[in-house]
Amino acid sequence: MTNIKVFVADDVNEEKLTPLRDARFTVEKRIKLSAEELAEAMRDFDGLIVRSETKVGSDLMDALPKLRVIGRAGVGVDNIDVKAATARGIVVMNAPDGNTITTAEHTIALLVSMARNVPQAHALLQSGVWDKKKFVGVELNGKTLGVIGLGRIGSHVARIAKGFGMNIFAYDPFVSVEQAKDLGFEVGSLDDVFEKADFLTIHTPVTNETRNIIGKVAFSKMKKGVRLVNCARGGLVDENALLEAIENGTVAAAALDVYATEPLPSDSPLLNNPKIITTPHLGASTTEAQEGVALTVAEQMRDYLLSGELRNAVNAPSMAATELEAFQPFIDLGEKLGRFQAQIMNENPVSKVVIEYAGELAGKDAAPVTRAFLAGLLKDVSARVNVVNALHIADERGIRITTSYTHSKRSSYDIRTVVSSAQAEQTASGMLFTGGEGRITEIGNFAIEVVPSGFMLLTKNKDVPGVIGKIGTLLGEAEVNISRFYLGREAKGGEALAIIEIDSPLEEKVLADLRNLEAVNVARQVKL
Repeated sequence: MTNIKVFVADDVNEEKLTPLRDARFTVEKRIKLSAEELAEAMRDFDGLIVRSETKVGSDLMDALPKLRVIGRAGVGVDNIDVKAATARGIVVMNAPDGNTITTAEHTIALLVSMARNVPQAHALLQSGVWDKKKFVGVELNGKTLGVIGLGRIGSHVARIAKGFGMNIFAYDPFVSVEQAKDLGFEVGSLDDVFEKADFLTIHTPVTNETRNIIGKVAFSKMKKGVRLVNCARGGLVDENALLEAIENGTVAAAALDVYATEPLPSDSPLLNNPKIITTPHLGASTTEAQEGVALTVAEQMRDYLLSGELRNAVNAPSMAATELEAFQPFIDLGEKLGRFQAQIMNENPVSKVVIEYAGELAGKDAAPVTRAFLAGLLKDVSARVNVVNALHIADERGIRITTSYTHSKRSSYDIRTVVSSAQAEQTASGMLFTGGEGRITEIGNFAIEVVPSGFMLLTKNKDVPGVIGKIGTLLGEAEVNISRFYLGREAKGGEALAIIEIDSPLEEKVLADLRNLEAVNVARQVKL
């Protein structure tokens, strides 16, 4: 029976947490806790599920030493410090498809309502006033909809709007002209969108580059009478600049579902403005969406905590179960090569890592193997290093990482690693053999076949008679049993290398005695 514990800090659908309970996880749900209360309540929990209400920052993470994964039941992860999570080796995952339909449909609802003044007309009629002339709208047919961001939601909005007879002109640096043409859209620069749009909708995350992307400068480039919708994220629109643009007539109307500050303060000038429609962050608020994102995150978290399968992780490569199964032997070999390299570098600080992939890996994205190698290499540097934060820790320490692929059919390795410091450079390669067994096949200039496991003694010595016997005698006198012995040499009479698998670790005195042997140049202990 597993002892994995998951805490649910926001109001997600209880029934959709069933995958966690079916896996015999301990699931506790308590909402509206302060940061201090939350830290105290889930100190020994492995997983945390939130929506947008709970803020997960570095201080909270530091208070949760067992936390391994944060699941966002939704798309945006603005309320989670992803950088801090990555540094601490915590996976952050979301449900990117769960809100696509519902947010796109809400965008269209606001678009139509804004064009036809639906909320304003409803409110006036509810007050007992019948006035058809006060709310003359505009048609969508034939108008240009500017779409900033053609991701899942933006693309869906564009497809629906095209059904209204709108022309779609979009900005997305990751979508080519050919791709857009296949969808029936036009793409251009951000300024092109501002200049052409009769209606404008935004569908991007908030980053340093996109914050206040719709501001005073952007409004100065727009058509007079443009109408704006934002159902993406607060902070994309400079709200003060928007109010000014409405006041001077640049913007005829706006419809907002998200705000820089949420909940929207009751004294906000965005409220009670007759040209602005406001809704309280309803983009994901449908029964189907709420159930869908909760179930998706519960299933993803279960699979990760049980088997390491990663789906929709925002700070680590996602990997499905079948892909993970196929990659696992390479991942294990990569991690062991990293551990091996770390221990034979003799504590010299690493400055550069070069990894070359061949064989089966040459035709794949080997990023998970790279992360595993770095996690092994840096394990002694940070207690919490893992595949999530290995690249981050390497970058913090100024380690340059280069990866390449070779399609040579004569390669004697699947993974070749070169680790450099200011003092030395060391090569170690590995390959998968029949049955998925990983072996070290090269150490420096020595060709060798080593099963990397357990306690190992690495020696380099002059290739002269009697050395192996003396090493064996010293180990025997120390009551250290040899289980396997691997030997390689560069040339007769040159330098030889031995990897000796032993049943127990060596004491420092034994290592010192080995190093004092006249023919022995290097003697190091490795634990894999």
